[in-house]
Amino acid sequence: MTILSLKNVQKNFGETQIIRGVSLDIIEGEKHAIIGPNGAGKSTLFHLISGRYQLTSGNIRFKQDQIENLPPYEIARMGLARSFQVTNIFPRMNVFENVRCALLWSKGYRYSFWHLLGRQRELNDEAMHVLEQIGLKDKALFPSGELGYAQQRALELGIAIASGAQLIMLDEPVAGMSHSEAESSVQLIRKITEGKTLIMVEHDMNIVFDVADRISVLVYGEIIATDKPENIRANPKVQEAYLGEVPSA
Repeated sequence: MTILSLKNVQKNFGETQIIRGVSLDIIEGEKHAIIGPNGAGKSTLFHLISGRYQLTSGNIRFKQDQIENLPPYEIARMGLARSFQVTNIFPRMNVFENVRCALLWSKGYRYSFWHLLGRQRELNDEAMHVLEQIGLKDKALFPSGELGYAQQRALELGIAIASGAQLIMLDEPVAGMSHSEAESSVQLIRKITEGKTLIMVEHDMNIVFDVADRISVLVYGEIIATDKPENIRANPKVQEAYLGEVPSA
């Protein structure tokens, strides 16, 4: 079953065309990587899907509902969560409060201003459970802005799953990490996204080929190939896009 469908998605900034008619179906439950050279339009495509940018033309469906040009918060409430290249948390709140905030809408609290959150045992227990899943239970009362970089990225994952997302989009989730931090983050991503759909933009090809069920290659705003990792690795068009030439046999 297709959970996300892009049909002829285009994005122009003035006269400059950045996304040039992208069509792509993401299958529910799959791990899908989007790769491509710098400037290919990967982050722009993420912005279009998550509502940060409006489309120039085309349409996007999430769980059969049209979402193009909806506000980001409406898309998030439908079950689509994303991370950014720059960590996006509430730095002045502690780790526990970040996760609890993400739980509020999915747990039905929404605009219930009369609830005292400290007395909501089920809500608080669920927040602690999420922190345990992401390995930050011992940092529950720690200011989020003072966490290490890898821990902040883990907190972003916790916020995503606390929101009740069925589709999680990660934009360069291990960029800037050491080798050991990246390995730990990949293990966490696998665990957190089990049973969910993952779309990932990542430049580390070892991680991409290890995690992804399918890979799409975006070059100059166009998808030139979508296939299983082993087929993408052997694709002459992909080799040319990255290497500038097709290796001779």
